[in-house]
Amino acid sequence: MNTKMDRRKKYTRMVLKDSLMQLLKEKPISAITVKELCELADINRSTFYSHYGDHYDLLSKIEEEIIEDMQEKLQMFNMWTEELIPIEMILEYIVDKKDVFLVLLKENGENNLHKRVRNLAHGFLVNHLMRMHSIEKDKIEYLSMFIVSGSIQMIISWLDRGMDKSEKELAGMINTFANKGLLGVESL
Repeated sequence: MNTKMDRRKKYTRMVLKDSLMQLLKEKPISAITVKELCELADINRSTFYSHYGDHYDLLSKIEEEIIEDMQEKLQMFNMWTEELIPIEMILEYIVDKKDVFLVLLKENGENNLHKRVRNLAHGFLVNHLMRMHSIEKDKIEYLSMFIVSGSIQMIISWLDRGMDKSEKELAGMINTFANKGLLGVESL
């Protein structure tokens, strides 16, 4: 009986997440109501409220799952033994969840994913750079924010262009720009 309930809960949450993503393609979260979300998901409101406080809570849970997944991928990464660069691993993850990222990385100012991804990547890069270089921390922080912000904007542009390059190609471009700046453009 527990397995059946677990499957029902998983299904309900999946349908609600999918329905919210569908609505977010059309309008911002502030214009969405729990009523229309439940109608689209074909789930009654009491069921919705047994899982989430409101539609903002649902959005937050979706973002948390993404951040946890990305954090897990970054923690598994070993800079000394991995052939893949961290950005390539993240791009592979983004491709797997492209429908969610296409919606949640939109610049509508109403979701936190952009900021949360930036903070996660910034923290990872600062820690990595601090271990590898003896540069003042404030300079590393600025460098990291420059690299991370530019990388995120490249990823958003890549998504907007229908992922016109492979993950490996885009990761190579980001890595080259981050490491060589303008001097690396000619080598691409």
